[in-house]
Amino acid sequence: MELLKTALDFLLHLQDHLNQFTRDYGSLVYGLLFLIVFAETGLVVTPFLPGDSLLFAVGALAADEASGLNIWIAAGLLLVAAILGDTVNYWIGRKCGAWAIRTFPRFIKQSHIDKTSEFFVRYGGKTIIIARFVPIVRTFAPFVAGSGAMDYKRFMYFNVVGALLWVGLLLPAGFFFGQIPVVKENFEIVVLGIIGFSLLPMVYEIAAAKLRNRKTPPVSLD
Repeated sequence: MELLKTALDFLLHLQDHLNQFTRDYGSLVYGLLFLIVFAETGLVVTPFLPGDSLLFAVGALAADEASGLNIWIAAGLLLVAAILGDTVNYWIGRKCGAWAIRTFPRFIKQSHIDKTSEFFVRYGGKTIIIARFVPIVRTFAPFVAGSGAMDYKRFMYFNVVGALLWVGLLLPAGFFFGQIPVVKENFEIVVLGIIGFSLLPMVYEIAAAKLRNRKTPPVSLD
């Protein structure tokens, strides 16, 4: 419970924590940001790390000249981290997907794999792009793509396009809107809003799947 409280506090006060880290450790913050984004997208056991909210918070922090955070350096590093993370995750799924699911069932939940597979059934390869904006699915999409032996060149195309859109939209959004007084004073609510909005596609898919199952007539065994 204490760990959950700490994680929630970190998530809701991302900008404050990043600001404090930047003041204490300077340019090392770039390494921290790289590791968080790489781990969230590249390691299938860490889907709980912040993604969308982190990018928005970084953009908002970079807009404050006193922070010393350079938006262009941050954008370049986060873009590389996002592309590299998905690539590593793809190859983890490709080379040892079944073993990873058996070995880490506590972290790699079958329900997450199933939900991600539903996205692939519905959207095909574009799932890699769409998943960038959907928590949890973002972490499992490249893993499932690798497990399903999706063509690597095709995967990389969607990987790069998705990363460009993800970083290219959320980082500037934080930069331009994060310093608006009403946003700055209610940053926790904005973070929750970003998380809630990014979860909408998953909620829609779950609801749609349940609706389809209800409409499907039972199969007779006679």
